[in-house]
Amino acid sequence: MTGISVDIARVGVVGCGQMGAGIAEVCARAGLDVMVAETTGEALEIGRTRLFNSLSKAAERGKITSEELDATQARLSFTTDLGEFADRDLVIEAVVENEQVKTEIFQVLDQVVTRADAILASNTSSIPLVKLAVATSRPDQVVGIHFFNPAPVQQLVELIPALTTSEGTLSRAQVFTEKVLGKHSIRAQDRSGFVVNALLIPYLLSAIRMFESGIASREDIDNGMEMGCAHPMGPLKLSDLIGLDTVVSVAQSMYEEYKEPLYAAPPLLQRMVDAGRLGRKSGSGFYTYG
Repeated sequence: MTGISVDIARVGVVGCGQMGAGIAEVCARAGLDVMVAETTGEALEIGRTRLFNSLSKAAERGKITSEELDATQARLSFTTDLGEFADRDLVIEAVVENEQVKTEIFQVLDQVVTRADAILASNTSSIPLVKLAVATSRPDQVVGIHFFNPAPVQQLVELIPALTTSEGTLSRAQVFTEKVLGKHSIRAQDRSGFVVNALLIPYLLSAIRMFESGIASREDIDNGMEMGCAHPMGPLKLSDLIGLDTVVSVAQSMYEEYKEPLYAAPPLLQRMVDAGRLGRKSGSGFYTYG
């Protein structure tokens, strides 16, 4: 990457949920002009509150100064109109893990983003990038930039080129994530699950099947992996943190691609999602949260 300069100063983030807000925070703290979009004013206000609360907690913990807090907040703007993304150098989509929804967003972005070499990126954890790329007139400029939750804390980013992605786009994305955001990037082929989820999801599903079959309690499963394997968080707690609906979506995508039984979501997991027990974000999952 020696000699490659990054020319990304204006970033757009589509979605201000848990991941979108975290990505926006990372970019704004890196000194970038960040615009965040949501579908409705209500969703936008919830996302803004989530983002500003995270920044305030970072200041309280001494991660940023009060001056940096003010400067970071000043770099953030919010909209419900994707048309305002016209001047963005990079747009990162971070909405629900649904292929149709993401495809429609990429079609809109293709129409409204005017910079000729703008990068259109997706934070998808499982949907094939090529399907999003070919929905645009610039498939060579579409790439996967997959952050991990919580984005301000986790250092890893997966970079996933579609078959159509140019080497120039991939190089710019790598320079951006490493030199501008200070993250560590790894590259993965455009296969469902990429690197991390291809290893993680079968592990989580195995833990859920173990709990479902009554082999062990949720506490013993989690304590076993935390104390026996030095994992910072057990698999059921981690599933709650990720979001059980997200675990199901990734599992379904991987099962569709590989048809391996170990990728199929256990009935208990599907029933919990159907009941709205999504983990931390809904207040209950395998555990109950205040």
